[in-house]
Amino acid sequence: MTLDRPVSDLCATPRGARDRQLLMGSDVTVFEDQAGWSFVQTTDGYVGYLETSRLAEPIAVSHRVATFATHAYTQEDFKSRERNALPFGARVAVVDERRKFFETNVGFIPKRHLRPLNKPFSDPATVAQLHFGVPYLWGGDSTRGIDCSGLIAASLRACDIPCPGDSDMQQAALGDDLTGPLARGDLVFWKGHVGMMVDEETLIHANAHHMATRYEPVEKAILRIEAQGDGPVLARKRL
Repeated sequence: MTLDRPVSDLCATPRGARDRQLLMGSDVTVFEDQAGWSFVQTTDGYVGYLETSRLAEPIAVSHRVATFATHAYTQEDFKSRERNALPFGARVAVVDERRKFFETNVGFIPKRHLRPLNKPFSDPATVAQLHFGVPYLWGGDSTRGIDCSGLIAASLRACDIPCPGDSDMQQAALGDDLTGPLARGDLVFWKGHVGMMVDEETLIHANAHHMATRYEPVEKAILRIEAQGDGPVLARKRL
């Protein structure tokens, strides 16, 4: 099945705590339905419960939202009523091309806001920077709200780089251990936290200290995180 809502919580139990989120156009395998909730597995192996009402028959998505956010309109007119507000990374199926809009399965979307899936981004750090200022949300995976591992996953997946959803899995699966100087795109891991370098001195990370996605000098972040009791850096990885 395919997600047909802009953002949906993937929960540990029916009506339980949010583990992660899935965006419109994401595919899942459904194993069972019970009382309005479906037990599913995502394409990267994550399992949990989704509200069944958020699932629809599979569609062949063709484009992703490539801007911070966009709207899907009822007509080929930005003054028409919007149907959906879509975050970065949401996937849609384009069915027709107009002068300034694509007609999609969810409405008319400005052409400048969509990017074909066969033309991924090339720089994960650029995608991470697009999320600057997004409010922190535990388990969040969108420009409506995101956490540290959600930021890394969004940045890498937009570049067609497979990425698990949680920071411990990301540390185990991504990149090669780095002992030399940090550079743009490198990942820095702590226990339960991860950030990405935008240059040799500056980290971008979604964090509860700022309650947002922010830049921070990496050495300052290392000292602050250890001082607050969350330990030293566990790994530095280069993709």
